[in-house]
Amino acid sequence: MASPSELPELPELPDLAVTGSTGGLGGMVSRQLAASGFAQRLLVRDAARAPQLDGAHALVCSYGDGATSTHALEGAKVLFMVSAAEAEDRLQQHYAFVDAAAKAGVEHVVYTSFYGAAPDATFTLARDHYATEERIKASGMEYTFLRDNFYLDFLPLMTGDDGVIRGPAGDGVFSGVAREDIARSAHAVLRDPAIHKGKTYNLTGPEELTMAQAAGVLSGGTGRTVRYQPETVEEAYASRASYGAPQWQLDAWVSTYTAMAAGEMSGLSPDVHGLTGQDPISLAEFLTRPVL
Repeated sequence: MASPSELPELPELPDLAVTGSTGGLGGMVSRQLAASGFAQRLLVRDAARAPQLDGAHALVCSYGDGATSTHALEGAKVLFMVSAAEAEDRLQQHYAFVDAAAKAGVEHVVYTSFYGAAPDATFTLARDHYATEERIKASGMEYTFLRDNFYLDFLPLMTGDDGVIRGPAGDGVFSGVAREDIARSAHAVLRDPAIHKGKTYNLTGPEELTMAQAAGVLSGGTGRTVRYQPETVEEAYASRASYGAPQWQLDAWVSTYTAMAAGEMSGLSPDVHGLTGQDPISLAEFLTRPVL
């Protein structure tokens, strides 16, 4: 890790900083901003992977490296912070990056959080999102939180090779949202961030679905027979044991379903329409759309 004295001087850079541009959500947001004529600095771990966009400047840093993050964020006023990749130390990475942003003088953080984020949330990772929100609030920076429900994009990936979705979701419902709608919502906030200061938006799709209902929609939309097989919590841990995943990850996988069973992913929000002027995408519609 370079010391601050070894870091190069930065040229004049845009005051909008965007993370995650090499990934799915951040990539969509950065492309939409560029198409709208916004200059942006793209904070990436690998400059070679940064998208080539008009008005974009790639800067290398990582969430856990406070010195390089502070340097990369100097002069930035607004930061779009996509939550880091799932990892055992993700919360510590978030803390380091939030602290770096505050030290650099960032004025406003737009953070992608999770629906129902709370210290006692059933979904274990939602607790980390809540803690990150609290760190941002305590930093003194302005904030806007985008609390995303379960990604519709992940549903097809939860289906086993045998066409079965297994998990302890019971008859609980979720109001899944397409990543495309989250990106459009973030773009709307970043176009005029001042009017969204202090706001928390719940981003959901247009419908509540049980896992069994979602399996039916997947069957109709993919031409593949998909069904949902309920598991007990004990069965869920046992059926995932062969993956050799660490305990924190097993807990996250299983609690995705138990949060649904507990009713913590239910409820419909008008916020996607309120931010974008468009109705959110349903699961059936999502399955017909091209991959972005």
